[in-house]
Amino acid sequence: MTLDRPALIDAIARQHEREPFSGVVYVREGAEVVVEAAYGLAHRGERISNTLDTRFGIASGTKTLTSIAVNQLVEQGHLALDARLVDGVDAELPGIDPEVTLHQLLTHSAGIPDYFDEAVMDDYEELWRERPMYAFRTPSDFLPLFAHLPMKAAPGSTWAYNNAGYVLLGLAIEQASGMPFTAYVERHVLQACGMASSGFFALDRLPGGTARGYLPTEDGGWRTNAYAVPIVGGADGGAFTTAHDLAALWDALLGRRLVGEATLARMLAPHWRTDPDADEQHYGYGIWIARREGRPDAYTMVGEDPGVFFRSRFDQASGALYILLGNDVAAAHAMNGAIAPILNAV
Repeated sequence: MTLDRPALIDAIARQHEREPFSGVVYVREGAEVVVEAAYGLAHRGERISNTLDTRFGIASGTKTLTSIAVNQLVEQGHLALDARLVDGVDAELPGIDPEVTLHQLLTHSAGIPDYFDEAVMDDYEELWRERPMYAFRTPSDFLPLFAHLPMKAAPGSTWAYNNAGYVLLGLAIEQASGMPFTAYVERHVLQACGMASSGFFALDRLPGGTARGYLPTEDGGWRTNAYAVPIVGGADGGAFTTAHDLAALWDALLGRRLVGEATLARMLAPHWRTDPDADEQHYGYGIWIARREGRPDAYTMVGEDPGVFFRSRFDQASGALYILLGNDVAAAHAMNGAIAPILNAV
């Protein structure tokens, strides 16, 4: 089945007319770009428009980059998926079960406490109202938020989305590589696949061509997300990138230029079902996996923070690649809702 291109283009136009979208939509089928369009403003105060080269935050989409980095170090023999975290990370982790493994952290099945538990918390910005968000720059900076808390479940017993697990993976990357987490990912993941416009940019030093994230205010206005997220992204979220760089990431990952064939197969394996009542949605290593007729069908990177919305989906059968980057969450949610049914029908 192929992509219904007229329906896709019409859906995007109609949705933007109903609720103006701010961001970039990119759709490619095979080698052919079907849609490539930018909307809205990257900087509202200066009236700077978004373009196809604008850098956007991808929030938890960064977890895919972390997963790639971990698996590279596993291939090199510096880490092992079945190794205990406590054997590879020199840090005080009083609340973490010593039997937790890297595989469990990658698949959100470690049962560890989270510093932002999305099952019971819905406002990420609340975390920083009593804590200086400008102090959170490295994985170790997050440890006081959760390392002393009790375990939520026995390691490997259940699936529960967990941000702190990827913070711990960032520590493992630092110790195994001897490099800061962001430096390792920028050199061995971003640069390795030609993502020249991407990086972990501090919110107080954003480079040119970077979209600010915007949130609505009670008086009908807007404000930036400068105080709503950590000042520098890390292993669980916060990188910045462009639509073209993301396409390069997918091409390099699926083309086995970042990790080998066996490693890629493990990353894209449906390790855990994320919905106990449905067999369609699973989680691999830093990637969401949709199944159809019992087989992996599509792979998705997902991210959302205050002022940040990101979705990217690769459909195996058709080779269709979808990327949506937004700096206005409500409008981006609506645009994704208009596009997703057409892509899911492929």
